[in-house]
Amino acid sequence: MRMKAAIMFEQGRPRPYAESRPLVVEEVELDPPGPGEVLIEIAAAGLCHSDLSGIEGIRPRPVPIVIGHEGAGVVRELGEGVTDLKPGDHVVTVFVTSCGHCRYCVRGRPNICPSGFAARSAGTLVSGAKRIRRLNGEAVNHGSGLSLFAQYAVVSRRAAVKIDPDIPLEDAAIFGCAVMTGAGAVLNTAGLQAGDAVAVVGLGGVGMNALFAAVAGGAERIVAVDANPEKLGLARQWGATDTFLATEPDCAEQVRDATDGGLDTVIETAGTIKAMELAQAITARGGSTVSAGLPASDARFSYLHAQLVSDEKSILGSYMGSCVPERDIPRFLRMYKRGKLPVGRLRSGFLPLEEINAAFDRLAEGGVLRQILRPNG
Repeated sequence: MRMKAAIMFEQGRPRPYAESRPLVVEEVELDPPGPGEVLIEIAAAGLCHSDLSGIEGIRPRPVPIVIGHEGAGVVRELGEGVTDLKPGDHVVTVFVTSCGHCRYCVRGRPNICPSGFAARSAGTLVSGAKRIRRLNGEAVNHGSGLSLFAQYAVVSRRAAVKIDPDIPLEDAAIFGCAVMTGAGAVLNTAGLQAGDAVAVVGLGGVGMNALFAAVAGGAERIVAVDANPEKLGLARQWGATDTFLATEPDCAEQVRDATDGGLDTVIETAGTIKAMELAQAITARGGSTVSAGLPASDARFSYLHAQLVSDEKSILGSYMGSCVPERDIPRFLRMYKRGKLPVGRLRSGFLPLEEINAAFDRLAEGGVLRQILRPNG
């Protein structure tokens, strides 16, 4: 079938993206789903900083490629062997496709299954196939096994989680990344307990979901830290008890003074080394720093080893919120239905495919939370 897709031919083009056009909207051919795959009509796709890092060239991607890894849509066609979905089902996509039988999957850690990472590096689906072609016959790589900046996508069955049809797909779209990553970092990786004191460093879409989860989980004190005063204002409206401006030179000292030495749990979601250093600096003795942000692939973070030991601090990575998607997406959606994860507040507007480059300019400027692409109008 023919469809429109936004193709990235080159990484690292300069801003403004509305002029350099790193993403080019073209008509392409999409092959039907193969065995174990499904065809999804994309209803909504979120624009995430991970996509932006690919455009910037911070995280290498094989080109040409259709990126986009956070979305929701409607199943339109089933590949051979797919029997537990039917056309018309609503699904949320998952950007790590797990195999279900490796040592990580059987231990309940499908988020770090190697099969999905291998396919991502190769620009293929987990089956090894490429289903997108330009009209001249050139193969186009898949981003994160999904390629959601397009009208349709062929994905592995294991990359789609069925959801209730009464949930608006524009809200459901961000559960596949921002919600799993942010809420999962708090509830799964950090194991938040009611009454805990938590800080969130970085208030983008992921960080705000971490904030929502901290509120929903009963944290007694919630400290929000960001470089944008407007986002700090939103954080106060949405449950933060204390806010601090990250650009203040003594920000870490301010937080430690206000919290009697720091927080027991600090969630870093900005994906920069400066943010990670700040997060570690405001983690109390015996506390944990949880990093859910993705910096450049060659970025390095250092710490005083002796202090790490003497203070009994922990540094934890949290990829995809340590989630089991089939368990956690329905769980988080139930929280959403009860008003505990009010993700609709994060929407910063809708856009068609043709406006995607300008939308990434807005994301790079830091003034938006989650812009939602509607590739089918």
